[in-house]
Amino acid sequence: MRNVLVTGGAGFIGSNFVRYVLRTQPDVFIVNLDLLTYAGSPENLIDLPSPDRYEFTKGDICNQALVEDILRRHAIDTIVHFAAETHVDRSILGPNAFVQTNIFGTFSLLEATRKVWLDENKADAKTVRFHHISTDEVFGSLTADAPAFKETTPYSPNSPYAASKASSDHLVRAYSHTYGLPITLTNCSNNYGPYQFPEKLIPLMILNALDGKSLPIYGDGKQIRDWLYVEDHCEAIWRVLEHGQIGESYNIGGNNQPTNLEIVDSICEILDELQPGSPYQPHVGLKKPVADRPGHDRRYAMNTDKIELELGWQPKHGLREGLLKTVHWYLEHNDWIQAIRKQKEYQSWLEKNYTERVEGRQ
Repeated sequence: MRNVLVTGGAGFIGSNFVRYVLRTQPDVFIVNLDLLTYAGSPENLIDLPSPDRYEFTKGDICNQALVEDILRRHAIDTIVHFAAETHVDRSILGPNAFVQTNIFGTFSLLEATRKVWLDENKADAKTVRFHHISTDEVFGSLTADAPAFKETTPYSPNSPYAASKASSDHLVRAYSHTYGLPITLTNCSNNYGPYQFPEKLIPLMILNALDGKSLPIYGDGKQIRDWLYVEDHCEAIWRVLEHGQIGESYNIGGNNQPTNLEIVDSICEILDELQPGSPYQPHVGLKKPVADRPGHDRRYAMNTDKIELELGWQPKHGLREGLLKTVHWYLEHNDWIQAIRKQKEYQSWLEKNYTERVEGRQ
């Protein structure tokens, strides 16, 4: 049996990964370490498949002693490191948490792993794996006609969030090169799907449209992103864990490049179809331009040739299919939505970042 430590497994991608592994890998035991900050919710982990192969520990990845204890007690042979602050807007208004979690947290995790796996010889270096989840934002911004990011693209982060993730990537690679820690690393594009905290673009637009609230469009809305359905991402991570080369990084993307406006228009079109009796039809009429984010990157695009050619992975969900499944999920999970909305921190954040922006106070 493989014993997997998932950090940040109560968050959006982490909880989807926990579900994916428990559903598809019957011989795997998962320990989920999560501090349960605003974006990590127990609501994301209700009704897990095979709960007998799962254990939750509330704790901070910066607590090195706690991580060491988990590694020893559960004979952990695989770490999948999701735990991170991830919202660019939050990093602009409050970068300290991003430095603390994304840089110092990753450092603490690496130190614990080095001590237990390598110094104490608690695991065979040929059978253990430290897998680090990163982002396309570490590569910076692309011009309209520039080629897509490759794994070899030089890092050029532009936001405090991206800079903190770039720093953590460099630490992971350094521990591989200097200490021989067996690592793999993946850089993913924008994820979407079930359980995504509704401060991000797609769930925010879905929920605002359902309530007849304005749909805030940053700037001209022509920022371009690659969108990856979260289950496809989970499958890609597992493929890297099973077949990826030690020390290598792999880009993961959805192979699409819509503008933010196109994403919002698609969501509105889907809601028009699924909610024909809505008083807010057509939902596209709710769009409202607002002040842009400072230093907003214009375009991201991912070259996924490496993971496709070496590991045989490709995304299974086209953008329209993924958006349709996502909208359906939010329509069918009102209890989850209401539980998230009760968080005082969430409400204050919406007021600070979106309401004030719409009203021109930022």
